[in-house]
Amino acid sequence: MPVEFVDFEEARDRDGLRMVVVPGVPSPWGEAAKGILHVKQIPWVAVRLDQRNAELIQWIGCASGPVAMYEGEAPRSGWAEILLLAERLAPEPPLLPSDAESRALVFGLSHEICGELGLGWMRRLEGIHDGLSGGGGFPAPVAKYLGDKYGYRAEDAGHISARVVELLQMLARRLHAQRDAGSRYYLGDRLGAVDIYSATFMALLQPLPKEDCPMPDAMRAAFGSVEAATRDALDPILVEHRDHVYRTHLELPLTLG
Repeated sequence: MPVEFVDFEEARDRDGLRMVVVPGVPSPWGEAAKGILHVKQIPWVAVRLDQRNAELIQWIGCASGPVAMYEGEAPRSGWAEILLLAERLAPEPPLLPSDAESRALVFGLSHEICGELGLGWMRRLEGIHDGLSGGGGFPAPVAKYLGDKYGYRAEDAGHISARVVELLQMLARRLHAQRDAGSRYYLGDRLGAVDIYSATFMALLQPLPKEDCPMPDAMRAAFGSVEAATRDALDPILVEHRDHVYRTHLELPLTLG
C-alpha cells in the first residue's frame, strides 16, 4: 500500500511508529527505511520534513530525515538504529543474520553504503561538487546548502570520486561472487538489509524510471549526473540487482509525498 502521510500535529499525538521523511525526492536513506518497514509489514505513518517548523525539529531532534519515532522512545535517525528497531518490532522476516560473523559482514557492507564516507555520503558530495563547479550535479542553491551541512571541501574532489569508484567496484565484486555461487543477494540466498540499502541507494546513480519514481526533472538530472569514472564503475549487475529487489520485494511506484 502507498505510504500514508499525516500532519505533524496528528503524528505527534499518535501511538505506534511515525517516521519523518524528506518529501518529493527519493532520498535513499528514507527509501531504505520505507523498504525495511514494507518488507516487515510494520504499520507506520509518514510526516513530511519541514525545516521551518520549529516544533517538528524539536520533536525529532535534528533537521534531517528519516527519523523514526516509536511510542515515547527517543528519536532514531541513524540507518542502523532504524534497522534494529524494525528487527525488534517484527523479527520475521529477518533482515539481519543470527550468527555473529555474518551479522558483522552485513553491518560492514551496510555502513559502506549508508554510513559516513559511504557510497551515499560520497555521491552526495560528488553532486555538491559538480553543482558548485558547473558540471551538473545538484542545482547551485541546493549544492551550497548541502555543502555547508555536510562538510564539502573543493580540494577533496579527487578523493570523493575515487572513493565512489572504489565502493561501486567492491559492491559489484560481491554480487558477481554471489551470482557465481547461485544467489541474487549479497549474503546467502535470501533478501537481507544490504540488498535493500544497495537497491535504494542506486537512486543516487541511476534513478528508477519516471513511472516508478515521480520527481522534479531538476532533481532527476542531479541524481543521475555522474562523472565518467563513476559511470564506468557502475557495473550493470548493480542495477540488475536493484531492479530485482524492487520487483520482488519492495513497493512501486514510490510514494514520495
